[in-house]
Amino acid sequence: MLDTLLTIFVALATFAIVVAFHEYGHFWMARRAGVKVLRFSIGFGRPLFRWQGKDDTEYVIAAIPLGGYVRMADERDGEIAEEDLPRAHNRQSVSKRIAIAAAGPIANFLLAILVLWGLFLRGEVGIVPEIDTVATNSLAEAAGLQAGQEIIAIDGRETPTVAAVNFALLERLGDSGALTLTARYPGSDAVTESEMRISQWLKGEEEPDLLGALGVTIRVPPVLPIVGGLTEDGAAAQAGFLEGDLIISADGVAIPQWVDWVTYVRARPAQAITVELEREGTRQNLSVTPAASVSDGKLIGAVGMFVAVPVIPDVQQRFFDRGPVEALVASVKRTGDLVVFTFKSFIRMLQGLISPNNLAGPITIAKVAASTAEAGWVAWFGFVALLSVSLGALNLLPIPVLDGGHLMFYGFEAILGKPLPDRVQMAGYQVGLLLVLSLMVFALYNDLSKF
Repeated sequence: MLDTLLTIFVALATFAIVVAFHEYGHFWMARRAGVKVLRFSIGFGRPLFRWQGKDDTEYVIAAIPLGGYVRMADERDGEIAEEDLPRAHNRQSVSKRIAIAAAGPIANFLLAILVLWGLFLRGEVGIVPEIDTVATNSLAEAAGLQAGQEIIAIDGRETPTVAAVNFALLERLGDSGALTLTARYPGSDAVTESEMRISQWLKGEEEPDLLGALGVTIRVPPVLPIVGGLTEDGAAAQAGFLEGDLIISADGVAIPQWVDWVTYVRARPAQAITVELEREGTRQNLSVTPAASVSDGKLIGAVGMFVAVPVIPDVQQRFFDRGPVEALVASVKRTGDLVVFTFKSFIRMLQGLISPNNLAGPITIAKVAASTAEAGWVAWFGFVALLSVSLGALNLLPIPVLDGGHLMFYGFEAILGKPLPDRVQMAGYQVGLLLVLSLMVFALYNDLSKF
């Protein structure tokens, strides 16, 4: 129960921060443009808290925290006092209305830049992408990659960390053509460039194993089956497991690594497992019965246990210390990369190259927000930046009812010299609302099917 409440609280806080920045962008620009703002709301539905500001704007926190809005004086929404007509939104120049519509997504991008700037200022750490193994008959072997080499670039983009490698590979998801990897041995100046031919690479994969698809593994310390945490009231906690326990075997089958334990548990929903473990130098046996749950249409087992993350030696890590200006430049670049990646992913999803099951809804976002908060404030701030970029980018899609749809209509108005007919705009808003609601329902369906 406590875990559920924590998840809800963290999710609401995360949503509220990102949405508040988005709506404040609209609010700030509307005020600067001379438009009268009637209401600034975080959330939809019944107001839980409301107060009237000195600026005659009503501020609201509503019951459904899945968005927000800024209501401006507009003759299309009702009568306006004659003295307020010059401040009506619909009477502003098209350039001002464009600025107001664009300010929300821009505010999200600025939030991401600010958060990433702070994270980069404190220092960034990543795992060195040194190849540990190359699979036989794999793309990597065919391209001539060898164990011990470090991947220093993909398609000409530098990859100093494993995270950078994964991001560069994600950009090629569902793509076809030549994938170029640049590698070298540590301490050597000799650089080798390997080219791999891909065709709709990992098309439709819901959980793509990017490095595995190339046929390489990265050198990291082995993840031993050591208990790092337990879910309250989970099967493992009830069975008597404690943090620090080292799992030796399950039903007499040796468990050398954490992944072996996860695989064994997932394959045995509602089946008792006898576990031999080592605790403080002594061995003992426990019996645990994994809870049964459905994932991707399959029944799997889960015991509510988290792994103890192994300590990575300094030699396998790369540290980045940036000054204020360098950190700002890096945060702007990272935000730009994320925006481009979001648009590319959406286009490839429409093309059927990326599985639509990757579209996440509020439940998944809430779970991720809670898990990143448990991992520490650095991980949570990183998620806030990513969520803010996603919200800003998706709102720029040219779908009526979204900011991008408004910008599209204003663009036509600027070109034609007059607004599109009301019936055309109304039809667009109806289609846009149907599309957005359909996306929300599909994302929620993806959430429920996973959990």
